[in-house]
Amino acid sequence: MPEGPSLVIIKESLQQFKGKKILHASGNAKIDMGLLENKKIIDIKTWGKHLLICCKDAAVRIHLMMWGSYRINERKETPARLHLEFDKGEINFYNTATKLIEGDLNKIYDWSADVLSDEWSGRKAKNKLKAIPQTNVCDALLNQEIFAGVGNIIKNEVLFRIYVHPESIVGALPAKQLNDLVKEARNYSFDFLKWKKEYSLRKHWLIYTKKICPRCNIPVKKKYLGETKRRTFFCDNCQVKYV
Repeated sequence: MPEGPSLVIIKESLQQFKGKKILHASGNAKIDMGLLENKKIIDIKTWGKHLLICCKDAAVRIHLMMWGSYRINERKETPARLHLEFDKGEINFYNTATKLIEGDLNKIYDWSADVLSDEWSGRKAKNKLKAIPQTNVCDALLNQEIFAGVGNIIKNEVLFRIYVHPESIVGALPAKQLNDLVKEARNYSFDFLKWKKEYSLRKHWLIYTKKICPRCNIPVKKKYLGETKRRTFFCDNCQVKYV
């Protein structure tokens, strides 16, 4: 499932269609295509793992899920979930969760929860964490209401960066580790974005999918932890468990 930085890259690739009128909308998404036709795209936004194609009275929310993809000015052989055609060019989405949103997006989305947003608020994230003291940090990092855009790779790498075991309890974290958790969730997301654009992301992984801890030179543990049961890599020696 693409993480927030990957959605930002998609958003940037679609900027060429901002200000363009949608001449035709089709696809097998269960939305009213008529609400999009002859509407001008006024903005393209992201919130976490959501891509938002915004028109005056409605926005299309695209979630790529596990296997979603998109094409600009070309098509796959399989039917598109959403096809948007312009005077010059087209956008096609495949295997996505697609929803039409009517109303003010500012009343629907908390932009301060998006780790890549200019409106990100670390203070609010910290307050939200303090409200769930019994939650494992591996689950807290994947909570999109707190860290919109953080996915499993970022989760693993952030916890390794700050020397915190994934089964630590949020309420047991010392102040420094809590602050580091919030700070590095954003920092690593921007590093992820930079490396993704350079096609060098995998080269920078320190713990994700690794066999040996680069700090301790001992075997890395791999487990499916927390309520999310997502694949988690960690070192029992240098990542402290706070419980």
